Amino acid sequence: MTTAVVIVAAGSGSRVGGEIPKQYQALGGAPVIRLTTLAFLRHPDIHRIQLVIGDGHEPLYREAMAGLDLPPPVRGGATRQASVLNGLEALASNPPERVLIHDAARPFVSAPLISRVISALADNSAAIPGLALADTLKRVEDQQVRATVARSGLMAVQTPQGFRYDLIRAAHRRAAEEQVADMTDDSSIAEWAGLAVAVVAGDPENRKLTTAADLSEAEWRSAAKAALATADVRIGHGFDVHSFEPGDFVTLCGVRIAHERRLSGHSDADAPLHALTDAILGAIGEGDIGVHFPPSDPQWRGADSAVFLRHALKLLAARRGRLANVDITIVAEAPKIAPHVPAMRNRLSEILGIAGDRIGIKATTSESLGFTGRREGLVAMAVASVRLPWET
Repeated sequence: MTTAVVIVAAGSGSRVGGEIPKQYQALGGAPVIRLTTLAFLRHPDIHRIQLVIGDGHEPLYREAMAGLDLPPPVRGGATRQASVLNGLEALASNPPERVLIHDAARPFVSAPLISRVISALADNSAAIPGLALADTLKRVEDQQVRATVARSGLMAVQTPQGFRYDLIRAAHRRAAEEQVADMTDDSSIAEWAGLAVAVVAGDPENRKLTTAADLSEAEWRSAAKAALATADVRIGHGFDVHSFEPGDFVTLCGVRIAHERRLSGHSDADAPLHALTDAILGAIGEGDIGVHFPPSDPQWRGADSAVFLRHALKLLAARRGRLANVDITIVAEAPKIAPHVPAMRNRLSEILGIAGDRIGIKATTSESLGFTGRREGLVAMAVASVRLPWET
């Protein structure tokens, strides 16, 4: 059976504050809407994703979802209910058998929760996740308690809510035709239309981000989870030397710098990138650059050293690790390095995929001592810190 998901992201998200709607604000370095969408893209039982976005949100959407293979979003309506209907209608040309409807502001939806909702639709027309209430409930008017509400049989419901596609689309269409527009969730429309709604176990982590405090807490939780998931912190060190030979430029940290000589080497002789590659390889116990790219192999003659660095990053990613920061020192009498540091940092940020403030690049001389002092060559040293999942 085919299963689609409609992700509703058309709201203004104003209660969170900030200059942009909450679904486009960053959480752990990525927009909330992207994190939510990725949770469904990675689920094997989801065959199609339809986003519903607000009027004027197109530029924010394109930036947030760059690189993801998704059908074009549709524009939402004046209410959440109208937005969901627009999303359901967008699926009508190739209707799925099942559809999940999810709030974009719930980025912590888990694969097991998605699976529970989908599984429940095998025997039910509708299924929603719910959580038992732990707190005592009070009915309050004018800031005064009027009654205590028995919580027995009450549940807090979440999304994704799952339905037989044809039935929930018909219910939404009928509600729109009859101008019933006060429903707070899709299961309410299903109930109103006479559909039986099953309940599966919800997930306390699957919280909806509504206020600035919610987003702040979610940011903390995201950072804490990332730290716990990669608690094995390692340090690697790299060192490289290249001599000068006749030429008119050098390549350092991926940046071409005019100079009266060039660096001698089998590849482009980018000593800082070689040192950094060795630092990352060393941190994960993968030998050195020569093991992976022997200088005796002619295919690497004149190669861009970014190729070597990306290979080290690929090995790190295969270990489910991530790069925390790097620090590079270049020892040379010439050329002058300082004017080129911003360009070097930008280039490394592109290659490494980390922010510029996680990249240190420093230059010094050897006070005219030794081979560097005689301008016979230069030295590059690098330190890299990585985080890996803790394995015993």
